[in-house]
Amino acid sequence: MFRVDRSSNRISRLTQKRFGDLALRERDHLQEWLANQPDALGEELLIIQKEFDGFEETRERLDLLALDKDGNLVVIENKLDDSGRDVTWQALKYTAYVSSLKKTQIVDIYQQYLDRFCGGGNAVTRLCEFLEVEDLAEVSLNRDNDQRMFFIAAHFRREVTATVLWLLSRGIQAKCC
Repeated sequence: MFRVDRSSNRISRLTQKRFGDLALRERDHLQEWLANQPDALGEELLIIQKEFDGFEETRERLDLLALDKDGNLVVIENKLDDSGRDVTWQALKYTAYVSSLKKTQIVDIYQQYLDRFCGGGNAVTRLCEFLEVEDLAEVSLNRDNDQRMFFIAAHFRREVTATVLWLLSRGIQAKCC
């Protein structure tokens, strides 16, 4: 990557730095950036929860939970510099955990998010606005096996990209950003 200096009509190479070198942290920075600007991931998403831990019999928590414009749940697993080896396993577990969520549960999860992080608001109203429907009864949320996974990292290990490509070849929606 280069910096453009228009006054001298020159470019200069920027020094590549890791997020860690800049004292940036996954939860405090990357997660907040994405929660506040989810379209940075290349599509319209509605963040409905962060640090979601509503799984029975486990204390695990996923980084961000979102809905896409089709009403599919999107599990977003964040890593700063390196994806690590186990990120695909994490996201698969979380996606399996949320696969059984019903519409009423999704509304409740989003309402909790609005109350805790956004100063309130009506979850049903905001979901209708995002999904561009008059009545939430018009749409199906989290249907069948249409959940998706997004992996966020500056660098992806081979075991992650190979697994994501394999998932895609089997019709399971996964995306590396």
